[in-house]
Amino acid sequence: MPQIDTETQETRTEEKGLLKYRRALILLAHIGSFFIAMGLAFTLAFAYGDYSSRRRLVFQFTLLFAIALPVKLLIFKYFNQFRGWWRYVGLTDLLLIVKASLASLMLLVLIWYGYVYYGHTIIGPSFIQGVEDKLADYDSLRRGSVTSEERTEYSKKYANLRGFYDILQVSRIPLISHERTQYPLNSEKREEVEVLLVRLTDIKRSIEGVFVLDFFAAVIVLSGLRMLVRLYHEEFFSEMRGSARRYLIIGAGNAGEALLREMLRRKDIQYDVVGFIDDEPAKLGMNIHGVPVLGNVSQLPEVCQKQNIDELAIAIPSATRKELRRVVQVCQGTKLRFSTVPSLTDIASGKFRVSQIRDVDINDLLGRDVVQLDLAEIETFLKDKVIFVTGAGGSIGSEMSRQVCVFKPKLLLLAEQAENPLFFTERELRKQYPNVPIKAIICDIVDKARVVQLFEQYKPDVVIHAAAHKHVPLMEGNPGEAIKNNVVGTRNIADAADRVGSQHFVMISTDKAVNPTSIMGSSKRIAEMYIQDLNTTSRTHFVTVRFGNVLGSNGSVVPIFEQQIAAGGPVTVTHPEVTRYFMTIPEASQLVLQASAMGQGGEIFLLDMGEPVKIVDLARELITLSGFRPGEDIEIEFTGLRPGEKLFEELSIEGEDMLPTKHPKIAIWKTIAKERQILRAQIDKIIDIAPSQDRKKIVAAIKELVPEFIGED
Repeated sequence: MPQIDTETQETRTEEKGLLKYRRALILLAHIGSFFIAMGLAFTLAFAYGDYSSRRRLVFQFTLLFAIALPVKLLIFKYFNQFRGWWRYVGLTDLLLIVKASLASLMLLVLIWYGYVYYGHTIIGPSFIQGVEDKLADYDSLRRGSVTSEERTEYSKKYANLRGFYDILQVSRIPLISHERTQYPLNSEKREEVEVLLVRLTDIKRSIEGVFVLDFFAAVIVLSGLRMLVRLYHEEFFSEMRGSARRYLIIGAGNAGEALLREMLRRKDIQYDVVGFIDDEPAKLGMNIHGVPVLGNVSQLPEVCQKQNIDELAIAIPSATRKELRRVVQVCQGTKLRFSTVPSLTDIASGKFRVSQIRDVDINDLLGRDVVQLDLAEIETFLKDKVIFVTGAGGSIGSEMSRQVCVFKPKLLLLAEQAENPLFFTERELRKQYPNVPIKAIICDIVDKARVVQLFEQYKPDVVIHAAAHKHVPLMEGNPGEAIKNNVVGTRNIADAADRVGSQHFVMISTDKAVNPTSIMGSSKRIAEMYIQDLNTTSRTHFVTVRFGNVLGSNGSVVPIFEQQIAAGGPVTVTHPEVTRYFMTIPEASQLVLQASAMGQGGEIFLLDMGEPVKIVDLARELITLSGFRPGEDIEIEFTGLRPGEKLFEELSIEGEDMLPTKHPKIAIWKTIAKERQILRAQIDKIIDIAPSQDRKKIVAAIKELVPEFIGED
């Protein structure tokens, strides 16, 4: 889906043409606005004066504007008002206009009061007397004029000069007040001075009123001008967008309003926002920027059909996965596309803007809340240590490596049999974490001599064992390979760690090791048993961490479904009741590190995988997210359970055989260990059988080791 903040070439070309003159035009617009604002202020302040007195205002207006203009220009420049992009004006810009206007008002009033009380020290009596004489001359010429043209001309000159004279006289208010006290009460001279003082005080207050009115007028004019520019871009260009996709925003809160506002002001947007959807009853029927709230989430199908909606944007950054799934499930059967805004955390941090919407993906629906970690404990576990990661090119191993790099290890060793995945993982980590020493190692963990050589050379402090064969049906067809890689490989790595005295060994296991029905699951259970037994006599702390399916891992169901949908279907599901637990790769990796740091040795940790999900529901949601209708545009076919596959995976952190830990998402499985001599003899037996690839013999040997194994012979 196109990002809504991508500008068209036409927009950029037009802006380049305007940019040459934009600042000059903005400056002129402000000067014009100041002129209009002060003109309005004078008109309102002296609206009730007679004609001759209003004519005297022309000079007063000119004089005050000449003083106010440089003051306002300096103040507004200080508030960066000449750099704004008016098409994007918002509440913050309007508040800055108010602040700049208020600062200008305060400074002008300060200048005015300084003039009123101290102006007489600058303007001498002789200058005022000269103005009085000139006024008398104009008055005499006006009265003695023969023609009306002469009378009008001298009247204008007299009125303008009288306005200037009044301003000059205001500076003498303190002197006149003092002079008044020199005359006896009720004397004609005192009355004459008091009349003059009252008139000058009225002029002083009127000018003060002009400044106050000018403040309000400037805010209104400048705000209105900016809003007109924004309205021009939003309304005029919106009519030029042509056929646009009809868009519905889910969430009429702050994020929804911000998304709508950004979409409206851009002329390159290809969306026509029809309305909002919100579950809050008080918002139903309300308008936000002229766009109505049309209904609640349960009414989505009807609203979308009635309004011919093409796309939905979920503008609820705080929405839970359950709420997101509800929206998608309600819309099954519609041909809609779904998008969402970034999380509140990303918006607050400045990493993303509300406008950077993206497609909703399955991680949004199945992922969980952010994992709370004891970072200090993990840092102690990893910092300045030599870390050895097996299977580093795989989805789990590579993510474990990323998480480890955050804690600044002394050296990170990436061990992998497949060269291409290892190459890409190493390149990514070197670029993202340039200060972390990294060594890429090609190594088959079944090759004991190579493993021993590496451990003797690097003597790792912490081993994270992620390498394994994990594909259930493939291992059913190749049972010996599952034993070789998952059992022999684990034994080689564990023995090497024990030999060099590594501090910690972490084996990543699977929910399929619980009451296993498959060769793969039982091979992982055997590996668990071996390292748990080794822990009893080793200096190394050996722990196992079990979890279920991870979203987006290599070979997982989600990428397969996405490929099938892209190909037009059908989407294949083994059974309508098959159910799995899901976790994101980063979440699983973080919890593995947390469990590993907590481990004292010998524990089998289980991660809380949340609520199980039916695979058929997952298929329907992926089809819906892709803009298709399940069962109509894309068919779902059931192919039957594959060899070794369960209907339900068993992975609960609650029960009689579970012990809680200090982390709410991690538990310990209580297990009774086998006697070492018997355990190792049985493991040696199954390893000897593995090269034959004889399924019956391998299964029989597994059942001796893992009595709970219920797979077919």
